[in-house]
Amino acid sequence: MKLISWNVNGLRACVKKGFLDYFHEVDADMFCIQETKLQEGQIDLELEGYYQYWNYAEKKGYSGTAIFSKIEPINVQYGISIDEHDQEGRVITLEFDNFYLVNVYTPNSKRDLARLGYRLRWEDDFRDYLLQLENVKPVILCGDLNVAHTEIDLKNPKSNHGNSGFTDEERGKLTELLEKGFVDSFRYLFPDRQDSFTWWSYMNKVRERNIGWRIDYFIISNRLKERIAAADIHCDILGSDHCPVVVELKK
Repeated sequence: MKLISWNVNGLRACVKKGFLDYFHEVDADMFCIQETKLQEGQIDLELEGYYQYWNYAEKKGYSGTAIFSKIEPINVQYGISIDEHDQEGRVITLEFDNFYLVNVYTPNSKRDLARLGYRLRWEDDFRDYLLQLENVKPVILCGDLNVAHTEIDLKNPKSNHGNSGFTDEERGKLTELLEKGFVDSFRYLFPDRQDSFTWWSYMNKVRERNIGWRIDYFIISNRLKERIAAADIHCDILGSDHCPVVVELKK
């Protein structure tokens, strides 16, 4: 079973840059996207063989998530049933026979950390939500988590320490989640691999020089980790400031 996650940073723009070519070529069983930046009716994707699920932000041109799945889920939930967190289209959960798939676009704490307090509340509430699911059946979480977990997950850790996405608080929240019974699928297979990034600034030549951050993940219940057959980062795929990440699970 192949799963893809990609922050497309505006789906309409990404479609113009080859999104559909990649989508059809990679032929995933489930394809999750974040930061769609659109409202219902603003795009019509013909994705034969896929069920489509969309969660839109109330604010136009902002945030938003979607999942395209070859398998019809038992149940679909939008958001995490907390009003403070459910205005920005950040979470979709699909329930299947043997697992939950959760697609998330985690709030950014902002460059000046103005939203760090909210971000930390989100982290606690979202973790509680995942643990409630985990009590029922295993969870596959994917998306843009807006944090580089360890120093190996970004090019310049020392100069970025304390910056948005690399604060001790944000990194600690991901550690807390993993300690509750989850595994970072990429690091499970490649604990020491360096220079493996999923996001690059649009600043001049940054991506060409691979000065990036790994902030897009598949986080999987420990109960499923023995089924992780492959994990990859498709850093050659353009169209966004992020690139797609991939996990393959044995059935």
